[in-house]
Amino acid sequence: MLIGRRIRDMRIEKGLSQQELGDIIGVTKVSICGYENGTRTPSLETFALLADTFGTTTDFLLGREIPVICEDTKEYIGSISSADIELIQELRHYPALYDKLINDAKRFINLINKKLR
Repeated sequence: MLIGRRIRDMRIEKGLSQQELGDIIGVTKVSICGYENGTRTPSLETFALLADTFGTTTDFLLGREIPVICEDTKEYIGSISSADIELIQELRHYPALYDKLINDAKRFINLINKKLR
């Protein structure tokens, strides 16, 4: 279940145990385990506390994508992970490569993929 996976991933990213997260939001470790494996569903109040604790939105925890960029008449839907941000930051250390990827992403990603095979 996507909700459980996102709760688990964000808990781990924050360096929290199930017990610690439970203590923060006022539920048991067993409840956190149930949310993560999909056998329990948090109440609306608990769900809001989870989002606040992780510094995210309930939409993100639900797997609902939100617009992140709107240009002219185009709207790009999605969310961005910390791994995505790290990749972009690392690529920016190589301006020529970054520019090529930005200008023709599909072509250069295909070239990289062929090299990795």
